[in-house]
Amino acid sequence: MAECACICGMGSLQGCRCPQQRQGPAEMAPEKNLEADRAARCCLESGGIENPMLPRPPPHCSLQDLPVEMLVEIFAQLPGTDLLSLAQVCTKFHHILHTDSIWRRRCREEFGVHENSQNLEMMGMSYPEVYVKLFHPYRHILGLWQLDTDCRGYRGLLNVVVDGLCITGWIYRPCLNTHVHGPIHFQPSFRIRLKERKSAVVECMEGRLSRPHHRHMQIWKDRFTMQCKKTDRQTYLPRWLRRDRGLGLLQKDRHEYDCLTYRRLYLPPSHPDDLIRPGLFQGNCDFYGLTTVMLSFHGKYARVTQIMGNSIERLEIHLMRRIQLPDGEFFRNFKELSRIVRKIDKQVIQEQQQLQEEGTEESEGHGWQSPAQPSIRESGAAALEDQPVRFVLPVGVESGDQNYPRTCRMCFYGMDTVTSDGFAYPRGFPGVFILFDENHFGFICLDMKFFMLYGRVQNTFQNVEAPSPQAFLEMLKNIQS
Repeated sequence: MAECACICGMGSLQGCRCPQQRQGPAEMAPEKNLEADRAARCCLESGGIENPMLPRPPPHCSLQDLPVEMLVEIFAQLPGTDLLSLAQVCTKFHHILHTDSIWRRRCREEFGVHENSQNLEMMGMSYPEVYVKLFHPYRHILGLWQLDTDCRGYRGLLNVVVDGLCITGWIYRPCLNTHVHGPIHFQPSFRIRLKERKSAVVECMEGRLSRPHHRHMQIWKDRFTMQCKKTDRQTYLPRWLRRDRGLGLLQKDRHEYDCLTYRRLYLPPSHPDDLIRPGLFQGNCDFYGLTTVMLSFHGKYARVTQIMGNSIERLEIHLMRRIQLPDGEFFRNFKELSRIVRKIDKQVIQEQQQLQEEGTEESEGHGWQSPAQPSIRESGAAALEDQPVRFVLPVGVESGDQNYPRTCRMCFYGMDTVTSDGFAYPRGFPGVFILFDENHFGFICLDMKFFMLYGRVQNTFQNVEAPSPQAFLEMLKNIQS
């Protein structure tokens, strides 16, 4: 019988559709390998003999062909937002994604939920329902928020966290007797939970009767609003502000606080060249009570931005203008301290005027995007290596907190700008920024002859990282405006 001598192997010539003619392997050109491979398959399908020297084509495999157990393990490692789209691919995936263990793992890894499945069964719920109806639609409100109000109101602080199978909003209510040391104490403001396999409901937990009642919530990217029809809850304005505003304004305040708007807060990113770790600090003042501020570093500057209080305050610290401390202790003579600070202040004004005349603006700082200035890096190292200097308040300077550290590390020139009741001072108040240690700093305002002590907030917060440096700077601008 005549035989086919094509490259795919020896086979019967009868029925072979291969156009190849007999030729040796050495005569094969490399560019004809693909054509020869197609010919081999042609001969094999027509009854030829397979050449064992050629690799067999890979078998056709689909994700749907995998065992269900393997698919469950694969799906459990994907983000929950991807699983919602994956359930629409085919009927098999849709049924597999009803497996409780997949969503139990998503709830644990994404939201820290460690509930027993039996507890869910007793409540008539499942993990897919908890994720899809509760955690997924309300995931954007987790984190730290600031009550958005005008200068006449009091800016509060709200922390929204996952609390078991609920989402709870904890609000901070300031007190005049609170010290700057220790954690911030929050009280429950609202909770979001599922009720008997239905959609999630928002319940208000404020009011003199402490009876949960319905709240209406609208969520945007970086803010959300809450509206409550109950008016029996007390306003959380400070006592001195409630006393000064009178009954009529309090009724207006109560009406305004029935529809609240919150804006998202990001904590400042940390950089190795920062003098201390940035974050939230609290300060106490006899007149204003406790206030919460945010310390952030921006290259040649550091900023202390007020987060909570009845006014908008920003302290700008010039890290390139360090004040040399006398040997042994801080300035005891206020006149000498004032002379040095005002001399620096005059230089700053002249430089700013020169920049305005030249039509150029100094950069607001690069912070974590670029390395800090060498002198700033050296100052940070010096703050850790130098011996602490004894700190005493200058004669004539008052303080809202007498429990301040008795030693300090460094001092810098700073400018305090305050906006209160819609009025902004033209320049602000020069003063001295005092770095005590990793958890404390202070500021002496020369014009008011007042010393403010700030202590680091000991609370830990989740979902407070800014998605980008630009997003954090934009948030600061919104606070200051």
